[in-house]
Amino acid sequence: MGSVNRGTTDEALLPAVREACLGDARPPVPPRPLIGQSWHRVRLRGVDPEKGGSSPRLAADEVEERRQRSPLGGLLTHMREGLGSVVDVERHLMAVTDAEGRVLWRQGNRGVLRSADRLGFDVGASWAEELVGTNGIGTSLVERRPVQVRSAEHFVRTHHAWSCAAAPLHDPRDGRLLGVLNVSGPAPVFNPATLPLVTAVAKVGEGELRVRHWESVERLRAVAAPMLARVGGRALVVDRDGWAAAVTGMGPVGRVALPKSVQAGRVWLPSLGLCALAPLPDGWLVRVEEAPRAELVPSRVVLDVRGPRRWTVTVAGAAGEWSQELSPRHAELLYVLARHPGGRSAAELAADLFGDASRTVTVRAEMSRMRRTLAGVLSHRPYRFAENVDVRLLVPTRPADLLPSSTAPVVLADRGNLPGEPG
Repeated sequence: MGSVNRGTTDEALLPAVREACLGDARPPVPPRPLIGQSWHRVRLRGVDPEKGGSSPRLAADEVEERRQRSPLGGLLTHMREGLGSVVDVERHLMAVTDAEGRVLWRQGNRGVLRSADRLGFDVGASWAEELVGTNGIGTSLVERRPVQVRSAEHFVRTHHAWSCAAAPLHDPRDGRLLGVLNVSGPAPVFNPATLPLVTAVAKVGEGELRVRHWESVERLRAVAAPMLARVGGRALVVDRDGWAAAVTGMGPVGRVALPKSVQAGRVWLPSLGLCALAPLPDGWLVRVEEAPRAELVPSRVVLDVRGPRRWTVTVAGAAGEWSQELSPRHAELLYVLARHPGGRSAAELAADLFGDASRTVTVRAEMSRMRRTLAGVLSHRPYRFAENVDVRLLVPTRPADLLPSSTAPVVLADRGNLPGEPG
């Protein structure tokens, strides 16, 4: 959470702070940095500060489909129990959204639910920051960290009677953003301790997902080991997310980065080369094929950072094409390397990302993870894209939309002068 969520401004001053900032005047005290940055983003988006915006609510069948796809539904009981009396007694409501900010589940007493209905805070509604302005759900999605928004810190005036605390929920298998756990309630009775509680409950929920994942890997291992005993050559069995359950003919493997849209048949995987994939009930049998080296060398990389929350890298070569979503940190690192084809040292990358050239240990660890996934694509000493790879960088048409949650100095500087090819 850090200092960005501390209530350093007297709540009585918040309306005056907001009015001054929206009118480009000098506020009596500055807004918290997190709030000021959010206000700046949504002003650039053209959000109406009086009534906000909206998008059509999802139909009931679409909501149900998203619920079925989301692993968060299985955590509802755990999260409700963890929040305890905050939801049951204190006139607050709990909401769980997907990664787009769509409300999939909502619980609370009838009175507060009716009040939420009047704001359009109901199941199927989007609370993305670019639609409804600064709020716990949308701003947490952008920042990818726990966020508390108090009364007039909301960008839209009609939301000022509320305060909220939200924390993102990530899939421990791949770091993918799954959604947000949010608690909202009337501003006068909102407890400042709600944010640490919501953050802790979200972490417990992620821990529960991690336990369930490893239990499923163990079940897959029980059937994978005898299967691989009958397979010649190099092969492994992985779950649907690429985590290895058993291996034969090769060294230990932790995880194989599968394509974003994985299908049976021959596929090129940067970390293994040309492979044949066969479906299993809970994963994939991966046979590593022998192929001429020319087929295994990647020739093109497309780094797509146009989206506000999701970014991808696509690698292509003679053997085919492979694409995967990127974490925020890996998106930042690849963006910097695409900007500097001559390469960057660990110290230079640390300065680019953290403004501190001494943080080389963190940089080396992240680059090591990426090089395992993007074998043949990334080189080191210095870190750079391989010389034989054609790199294409796709960036947003609006500079302010470049990796909006990033605070990396190089990204902050480039938001005023975007390189690359607009999408």
